[in-house]
Amino acid sequence: MPATLATETYNGWANYETWNASLWIQNDQGLNTLAYESGSYENFLSVLEELNIVATPDGVRYADPAVNAIELNEDVFDF
Repeated sequence: MPATLATETYNGWANYETWNASLWIQNDQGLNTLAYESGSYENFLSVLEELNIVATPDGVRYADPAVNAIELNEDVFDF
């Protein structure tokens, strides 16, 4: 069988980590405002670092390599 893109997702997201980061960014007013002002996930991470915010309340690190920044930029930071 040829290599294909992963067909399994987590609630429509690439994985649990991406879904969880998205969940908090989109549903927490403060994080959503920071996301809007940041314009991209990479800039958002820099702001969070300055604020010493490293993880979601569920314990997923925003800078976790499993978090799909491309997907977040396309779906969350597309204002």
